Amino acid sequence: MLKTTAVLISFLLLSVSHSGAATPDQEFYKGKTVRIIVGFAAGGGFDAYARAVARHMGRHIPGNPTLIVENMTGAGSRVAANYLFRAPADGTIIGNFIGSLVLQQIMGDKGIEFDGRKFEWLGAPVQDETVCALTKASGINSLDNWFAAKKPVKLGGEAPGANDSDVPRVLKAALNLPLQLIEGFMGTSHIRIAAEAGEVDGGCWTWASIRTTWGQGLESGLVKAIIQINPQKAADIPNVPNAIDYAKTAEARVLIESGVHAPSAILRAYALPPGTPKSRMNLLQNAFNATMKDPEFLAEMKKSKLEINPLTGPEVNGFVGKLFQMDATNVAKIKEVLIPKK
Repeated sequence: MLKTTAVLISFLLLSVSHSGAATPDQEFYKGKTVRIIVGFAAGGGFDAYARAVARHMGRHIPGNPTLIVENMTGAGSRVAANYLFRAPADGTIIGNFIGSLVLQQIMGDKGIEFDGRKFEWLGAPVQDETVCALTKASGINSLDNWFAAKKPVKLGGEAPGANDSDVPRVLKAALNLPLQLIEGFMGTSHIRIAAEAGEVDGGCWTWASIRTTWGQGLESGLVKAIIQINPQKAADIPNVPNAIDYAKTAEARVLIESGVHAPSAILRAYALPPGTPKSRMNLLQNAFNATMKDPEFLAEMKKSKLEINPLTGPEVNGFVGKLFQMDATNVAKIKEVLIPKK
């Protein structure tokens, strides 16, 4: 009887031990380093979000790997997106490029070497709002001033596909705003520096980034939000005019809604290379979702004035799918504006 009881206890202990054992994928991340490849320069909004995610997400991945951020700039984050598409699909590389590049793919941009439908999407920390901010030195302190400007307002941009380039193109085509787009900057932090030096008058990119990284300029009055380009006005700037309210034609509305509003939700999405094992993708998706609810992460976001309004991986995938379902006529109209003829 004692021998039978001992055998039963041993069997139960083995069963408990086995049921609590780490899976191979959970063991995989022990001692590993996970790289977050950010397609923009250090000091900008993408970089700020990614470094905050890196500081907290490791706690939610079994095995607690170290997460580091690497900035891989170039061509409005195309370099990073193209790299991610070919990167080792083992779950140790996460990409963070601007989601509007998916629209560039749909329009047939030759610089796109990826297929947005094949990425494994982790999620996005925020569904972005977009604003154009100009310096006091520009002489433009209202949208009426801008419409009446006798010479084009100089806006800094990176490259087609980056919202700081796409938004000015849409505004010029849809609203006939007098502006000159100067491209080639490596990130919004570089555009800010150029604006403060008087080389450009400002730029158009996400309000979450402008509000945070250019906060001192806004508070001092040296920088001002002049126009927003959003489906609904941002809650904290209700008096800043919204572009869609100035669209006088159906074509202008299509350009604003499909060229800016549609991609805005997925601008900051995080992705894995195609073919990443589903089990590891699930672990990282769960870790990303948990990070978005982590009290320590949320406290840091609040302190940094970085907005959190997250999307899950499947939700990002749904937005990407809708972009690929866009009417061909609308795609052609947007393409004419967003992909410059050489």
